[in-house]
Amino acid sequence: MTWLPNPARDQAWTCPPVPADVLDFHRGLAGYAPTRLVDLPALAARLGVGRLLVKDESHRLGLPAFKSLGASWAVHQALRARLASERKGVTRGPVTLVAATDGNHGRAVARFSRLQGHPARIFVPDGVHPTAVQAIRDEGADVTAVPADYDEAVRTAARYAADTGGILVQDTAWDGYEEVPGWIVAGYSTLFRELDDQLADLGSVRPDLVLVPTGVGSLLLAALTHYRADSAGAVPAVVSVEPVEAACVQASVAAGHPVSVATGRTIMAGLNCGTVSSLAWPSIHPGLDAAATVSDGQVTSAARDLAAHGVPVGPCGAAPLAAAQTLAATRRPGTTVVLIATEGESANPAMSPPSER
Repeated sequence: MTWLPNPARDQAWTCPPVPADVLDFHRGLAGYAPTRLVDLPALAARLGVGRLLVKDESHRLGLPAFKSLGASWAVHQALRARLASERKGVTRGPVTLVAATDGNHGRAVARFSRLQGHPARIFVPDGVHPTAVQAIRDEGADVTAVPADYDEAVRTAARYAADTGGILVQDTAWDGYEEVPGWIVAGYSTLFRELDDQLADLGSVRPDLVLVPTGVGSLLLAALTHYRADSAGAVPAVVSVEPVEAACVQASVAAGHPVSVATGRTIMAGLNCGTVSSLAWPSIHPGLDAAATVSDGQVTSAARDLAAHGVPVGPCGAAPLAAAQTLAATRRPGTTVVLIATEGESANPAMSPPSER
């Protein structure tokens, strides 16, 4: 595990806030409820911090991960944009929504496409567990296996959407493709709006440190946008957490510019990404405080600890605790640390539940 402070961190940097209508949209969805914020005093004492809180995304809009927030808003916005085009004479009718995924994002796109009456085509790279693939198919999507890594699956999905007239709903951005990923990031803002309200209920206005599992950087961008949009008052430190096998954000922070890395195999399938989103990097560069990496072994141990305290999560969801357990910077009495646990244990079958290991 490594921890790299960001040498480019600009404490004066701010950014525009996310529009308020995103939260209103989510509140109008069937089954919406804020996910729980769990206080873990025993683990806080072990870490030597004042308070340790986990934002538990294991049950979000009927799915076992936070991805449904971004996918639901992006599908809604993309279909609204397509409808506006149809009114100008573009061909009407159902449209296929397309995405590449290592599990949770594709399942969420398939779910909200189906609810809107449209088909979905999901591309999956090597290493995605057959159970996760079947969960996507169970949402009614067509699934295409790509015998390569995540980055190639994204390129394949983009070509397919362009060739067939489908709508690409991808949670990473590149030059010329940033509007839809921006909607996905905006969708994730609901998580942090809820967190503000829950912390206020506990008597804490802001956390001191927020640890965010990071793949291409979209959720991380949502965190940075939320906490850097308002410079008034104390600004929490935000730290990215990646697998050692796929640390594109840490490599980019070290280089001072976006860097693609070769990825390996990891039980943190949802974080196994080799290229940082072009939409996220301009905010990561000045706004991120540090970039951490964790190993599969550390994540497995962290997942056991969380399960023992009533928070059963998958490996990506356990990554922030794994980082907190090894980051000396978190060990300050009185510090409030928030972990974003992005998925439940059922979201990633690559790791058996802690009770079974």
